[in-house]
Amino acid sequence: MHVAITGFCLDRTIHPVKLARACEERGFESLWFAEHSHIPTSRQTPWPGSTTGAPLPEDYWHMHDLFNALSMAGAVTERLRLGTSVCLIAQRDPIWLAKQVASLDHLTSGRVELGIGFSWNREELESHVPWRWERRRDMVREKVLAMRALWADEPTGFEGEFVTVPPSLAFPKPVQRGSQGPPLTIGGGWGPKLLDAICDYADGWAPVSARPSFAARMVPLREACERAGRDPDTVQVSIFGATTEPAGLANLEAEGVYRVCFTIWPQQSDDDVLRLLDQWAAAVAQWRG
Repeated sequence: MHVAITGFCLDRTIHPVKLARACEERGFESLWFAEHSHIPTSRQTPWPGSTTGAPLPEDYWHMHDLFNALSMAGAVTERLRLGTSVCLIAQRDPIWLAKQVASLDHLTSGRVELGIGFSWNREELESHVPWRWERRRDMVREKVLAMRALWADEPTGFEGEFVTVPPSLAFPKPVQRGSQGPPLTIGGGWGPKLLDAICDYADGWAPVSARPSFAARMVPLREACERAGRDPDTVQVSIFGATTEPAGLANLEAEGVYRVCFTIWPQQSDDDVLRLLDQWAAAVAQWRG
């Protein structure tokens, strides 16, 4: 089971170069950053991180551009994988995004992990694609397929309801997996629509936390795979916000989790982050024995 670090890369937190170097030095497998383009001040969508109606933390409008931050992290590391957790693909142009992902994968010798989400902030999404909220899942699927068409070795087009790309010359190509591109993970909860999307076109699933029983929550995923005619063992599960206790890590490994991601909270100082990474590295070493 792989162990990763995830968090917000802000204009006031530890620099991605410093964080990436520290993660690689301590043996973590990957580093994942989130993204938001902007946050409209006319707040309407409740923050899903709170069950009490708390306001959206201001960290959400201080994020660096996702791919710029990951590029800096990749430039100063050699083994550390670079993940998006998550890229809000519904809000992005798929042609430019295909170029960004392929370029980062090419420049880092195949170290990209593409985590995507369907967007939860309606007013943010509708600034990019007005009146598409109810169809965002269909939009995301088409954008993924269009990107894969652009990554193909031969000029390949895609025509859908939301995206049309003529057969095109597009380079560089991703280093990983040819036209499939980097491993693609969908983030989100245990809803049937999300699980069906994973079985349809993704390589993995990234839920937040695994308690009280991750094994029990795997049942709907296995059922979705059976409906789709897919082997559930081909779906790699990455738990975000995972426990950092050695016993908990052992349980997750036994349950078949592919990756656990420890979360850095943005408000911590550089020194606090480095101390936390040291503590987590020690816990991982204890778990691995």
